[in-house]
Amino acid sequence: ALGMLSMVSSLSAQAGKVTVDKPDFDSLTSPEVGGNTGRKSFKPKEWLEAEVKFKVEMPDSYKEKFVNDVTVKWYVAVKNPAGKGTVLMEKIVQHVNVPVGEEIFSSVYLAPSAVMRLSGSDRASKSIVTAVGGEILVNGTAAVKNSGYFSSKGKPGWWTSDKLSRYDSVPLLNKNQTPFKFLWWDRYAEIKPEH
Repeated sequence: ALGMLSMVSSLSAQAGKVTVDKPDFDSLTSPEVGGNTGRKSFKPKEWLEAEVKFKVEMPDSYKEKFVNDVTVKWYVAVKNPAGKGTVLMEKIVQHVNVPVGEEIFSSVYLAPSAVMRLSGSDRASKSIVTAVGGEILVNGTAAVKNSGYFSSKGKPGWWTSDKLSRYDSVPLLNKNQTPFKFLWWDRYAEIKPEH
């Protein structure tokens, strides 16, 4: 039994290569969800969404068709709502059951109230975002040959600059924390439930 556990542990600890596209950033209108819940009038507002397409490839010795854990560390730089400069927002999204060799997406969001706080308007203006980037870890291990990094602007690692101050007043949200949770299900990697 111990030998079997050690074999499973060594398989899940193997590093993978991650092919990552440049992240996209766009505005989305709050979805109108029907059903028998009654009709309430409201004017849908706009969310900001950052998403990245990636593919995990594992060594030949890895026989599973999925990896147990893929962690995406998101970094979003936005114009400082209090004045000059740029501030940094961070979010860690943990994915589970990620298929090997298949292109899949991860995303983070700014709610309409966050957009209003950052920009002064409830129209989601992409101009408040100056850069999006991050790192993807496979089974808790950095991807081989730094393959898991992504950035919309410049080289990855800009988020370590001491010129950026951390901004925690507005949260970045994962897809399951938004009304988009049930939309486009098969496009996105499964998010690990929070307990």
